[in-house]
Amino acid sequence: MTMSQPQPWELQARKAKNILENSIPRQWLLPDDKLPPADEKSVMDFPRKSGLLTERELDITELSATALVEEMGADKLSAEEVVVAFLKRSVLGHNLFNFATEFMADKAIARAKELDEYYRKTGELVGPLHGVPISVKEHVGIQGLTCNAGFVAWVDQIATEDALLLQCLKKAGAVFHVRTNQPQSLMHLDCSNNLTGTTLNPHNRTLSPGGSSGGEGASTGFKCAPLGIGSDIGGSIRAPAAFCGSYGLKTTALRNPLGGVRAAGGGQESIRGVLGPLASQSIEDLELFQQVILDQEPWDTETSLIPMPWRRIRPTRDITVGIMWDDGTVCPHPPIIRALQFAKEKLIAAGIKVVDWEPYKHDHGWDIVSAMYFADGTESQQAILKESGEPYRPLTKWAFQYSSGTPLTVSENWALNNARDRYRDEYHALMKSHGVDFILTPTYLGVAAVLGEPQYWNYTAIWNILDLPAVVFPSGLVVDEELDKAEEGYQPRNVVDEREWKKYSPERYVGAPIALQLVGKRFKDEEVLAAAKVVKGVLNADASRKMN
Repeated sequence: MTMSQPQPWELQARKAKNILENSIPRQWLLPDDKLPPADEKSVMDFPRKSGLLTERELDITELSATALVEEMGADKLSAEEVVVAFLKRSVLGHNLFNFATEFMADKAIARAKELDEYYRKTGELVGPLHGVPISVKEHVGIQGLTCNAGFVAWVDQIATEDALLLQCLKKAGAVFHVRTNQPQSLMHLDCSNNLTGTTLNPHNRTLSPGGSSGGEGASTGFKCAPLGIGSDIGGSIRAPAAFCGSYGLKTTALRNPLGGVRAAGGGQESIRGVLGPLASQSIEDLELFQQVILDQEPWDTETSLIPMPWRRIRPTRDITVGIMWDDGTVCPHPPIIRALQFAKEKLIAAGIKVVDWEPYKHDHGWDIVSAMYFADGTESQQAILKESGEPYRPLTKWAFQYSSGTPLTVSENWALNNARDRYRDEYHALMKSHGVDFILTPTYLGVAAVLGEPQYWNYTAIWNILDLPAVVFPSGLVVDEELDKAEEGYQPRNVVDEREWKKYSPERYVGAPIALQLVGKRFKDEEVLAAAKVVKGVLNADASRKMN
């Protein structure tokens, strides 16, 4: 029997696999017989079982970015030992759930040594992120490295300079140690491509880590990095954070720089994507990230940005939170409803004003945003795919069907822009008239989807079309097979609801964390982070208690 010859696209894709394989620090790879069996779903406790990391290294990797900087500033930790600890945990994580596209171990360690030498000579830190390891989504360019954005055809594309966001972080002392996986086309809430394969969820390896920043969700969820960089045009920071039990921020558009990011369809302005942080440990780290970026005034280089410095906002309980139980199209699965009920009870007990929030024309918002995603009829995406001849992944086909298949005319695009702006004004007016400062809502209709199954985006995409900042954080609850049983006799309201309801049984989602999303008003990113600290702090009190 003769082996078939590899297709040209497969040879091209092999380049990305070789880059990854050649970058892995072999000294920290465990042999297969020391790894958990493939059918072991959760690997969250494996770092402690593995014997790869010392107790000190385990402790280091469980610190927040803020705490790490404090420890290094007090000369209790060196940047080198911090970076090595997170590199070791990252190699272990990659072995378990395939989240990396390239390790940068030698450069990261060399950078950490430079930081340590600076501290030794001056007694001072380089900046507010001194020695903090940060994982980076692959399509955020790093000078001299490939930047493929999930496309086989782009494997040979080399970034000529660091993305502007990375330049800002590096000046503050950050260290970039690993690049992370993304889906083909960047338009999935999953994380699978023809280059480096599929990323799994460390809480349950039959589940998705989310997308398109799925590698970042897995990285921060498993504590391979205290901070990570993702991008979001429809939920691509928030879904991975929610699915993997970490924290994520979608900013208002035009606050963080996008220069040096590679994606298809550049120049599309009707629905803007953003870069933003994910964090393994805390909302405070999301705030630290934003403060570092905006204190450097990136709008002086990327002039399309809003010249709006970061403001320091003191958290307060004098807020009104509207709870959105349902978006009017797809009913959330039982774990999400339980977490919202839990949050309502805790917030009221803490003296925070809570009201119910009725979704306003979310189906209309979806009609607008879904048409805008592929205003060119997917021509830019399909041209890149056809260039290599790589096969379409199933969720790429799924995303592309939101396009009419033909480019919008100028008049059609203008009409959508007008509809978008009217919708934003109407939504803001409703929040004002009801006295609602923030909306607490699901991030997704359920917890982490089964691999290949996340098809409904509008619990996140709606806030992209409205351009409202949103923070995702773990509720502290996880799926419980007894508490989260499917409702008997449920009657779906439409075909989409029926499709999503048929996927649900709690046994499929064992161990999955339950996240919530807090949405604020446009350009009030600082306020929504401050409010999220309050909400998360309230939930942290006895968050593990099971509700009847």
